[in-house]
Amino acid sequence: MSSYPPDGPPQTTLRQRLADLRGPAVPPRPLDARALAALAANPGCGRRALLDGAGVDKTALAAALGSPAAFGQSQFAIVRGNSFEARVKGDGGAELLRLTHARLGGGAEPPGPDSRVPDLTAAGPEGRAARTALALREATAAGTWTLLDHPMLALEVAGTPAYLEPDAVVVHPDGRWTVVEIKSFPMIDGAADAAKVGAAARQAAVYVLALEQTAGKLEGARVGHQVLLVCPKDFSNLPTAALVDVRRERAVTRRQLERLTRVEELAEGLPQGLCFDPARPAAELTEAVSAVSAAYAPECLAACELAFHCRERARDAGEPAALGRSVRGELGGLTTVEAALAAAAGAGPCTGTDPDSDPTAAALREAARLRAEALASAAARPPYQAPETPECPC
Repeated sequence: MSSYPPDGPPQTTLRQRLADLRGPAVPPRPLDARALAALAANPGCGRRALLDGAGVDKTALAAALGSPAAFGQSQFAIVRGNSFEARVKGDGGAELLRLTHARLGGGAEPPGPDSRVPDLTAAGPEGRAARTALALREATAAGTWTLLDHPMLALEVAGTPAYLEPDAVVVHPDGRWTVVEIKSFPMIDGAADAAKVGAAARQAAVYVLALEQTAGKLEGARVGHQVLLVCPKDFSNLPTAALVDVRRERAVTRRQLERLTRVEELAEGLPQGLCFDPARPAAELTEAVSAVSAAYAPECLAACELAFHCRERARDAGEPAALGRSVRGELGGLTTVEAALAAAAGAGPCTGTDPDSDPTAAALREAARLRAEALASAAARPPYQAPETPECPC
């Protein structure tokens, strides 16, 4: 039984435990909104929750395990994105404020010379988050257009604080706060790639959740459910903007983050001496990673650096989830691929006195019979012969 009080272990003890898991000489890797959105999409994965909570560099860990994954933007895309963002925020953010007023201004006066861009410089993420909260409070009280360039927001995730840095937050004269996402993919004829817009919406929903925690402490402040997506117009470098409603993404992300197991609960059940330092031998790291439960699904390949390692282990264990969450759900009580194949071959649980005792196994057996009949019918047909082409009379 744990000797911790009901509200969990002391924070200093938890921090030391997470530092030991990460490696004494390894600095923590901060969480960002993209990682939180991916974590919320798979709340049952204790492995990702623990590694992200401990600040483990999963890219380096995957490489040390022998299953590296290529994630992130190319250097060209990063340079192009930085150049476009600098253009959007140039001249004191005048263009960005103009776009915000054009899309979300309502009856407010357009931004003028009294618009503010406060300095958010401070020491460390905690200091920057406190400075951002102060700037938001002052801007809301002042009642003027204010642009916060790369503010720092705090959001508690699985019992540990995560510090997030959106591209910008605009404070309206009426006290409304709007998250701004600046992306380098083009918006052609007023529309952008749906998949990229969806990813941006999920990322922005995390920022909205973090802002709501701060807004709840201020009278007259509220966070808009529409975020401003700024992209290059057509094939130029000129900025254009569109509104993206993130209420659905916000609700899903909030529900999933609330389902995450607290990091201290995950860390408490691990053996002493466990460490995820990428400098350790691969065999030791494999054993350490296997000590934490995972919930692999093919969707992880697009969002998690450890996905290839987890996929290999899931395949070795014959987990149906390796074929997709829908397959795992359809198989019901058949918890391995081997059990499903045995049921399809007639050796499963429906071979007793009651052939319909397991509907899933019976359905698999029927599907196997139909497949065998189709293959036999195809094999019995004569091979296809293409018709002869008549010779050209010329």
